[in-house]
Amino acid sequence: MNGKVLILNQDYTPMAICSVHRAFLLVFLDKAELVESDQEFKLRTVNQSFERPTVIKINRYINVPFRGVVLSRQNLFRRDNNQCQYCGSEQDLTLDHLIPRSKGGRSMWNNLVTACKKCNAKKGDKSLDQVGMSLKKAPYRPTYVMFLRNSMGEMRKEWQAYLKTNKVA
Repeated sequence: MNGKVLILNQDYTPMAICSVHRAFLLVFLDKAELVESDQEFKLRTVNQSFERPTVIKINRYINVPFRGVVLSRQNLFRRDNNQCQYCGSEQDLTLDHLIPRSKGGRSMWNNLVTACKKCNAKKGDKSLDQVGMSLKKAPYRPTYVMFLRNSMGEMRKEWQAYLKTNKVA
């Protein structure tokens, strides 16, 4: 029973991702409802065949407190696809403050980017304009749904309707 299943709250907002085994148990015990299933594969016992869940909806609304993405080195690298935002390199990555800390820049989503050591040293404690460098894409604060979507790598087609979001700056 390999695979992942998207769990939706009662109002169809994405909550989490779980294993097929856990999702099947939630549906079997009437704690969740099957929303989407895999049409190619079934779950089989000796006597029965069951639909293999890909998206389930919890029957009872669960109040989930605000889920922000924690600002961490790993999450910044993930947001920037493990690439230097100046040259595109994937080697010797570090973090760079767009407005240097020595000039009052803070450690925030909109001020931090992934940079290789070479580009970070070239920029130093200067602004992008002073050095003549530019970013491949502007930094932004990701949403929880974006991280949920991006953490899975290849997203199942059944999930796309439930995980649509825009970037939040």
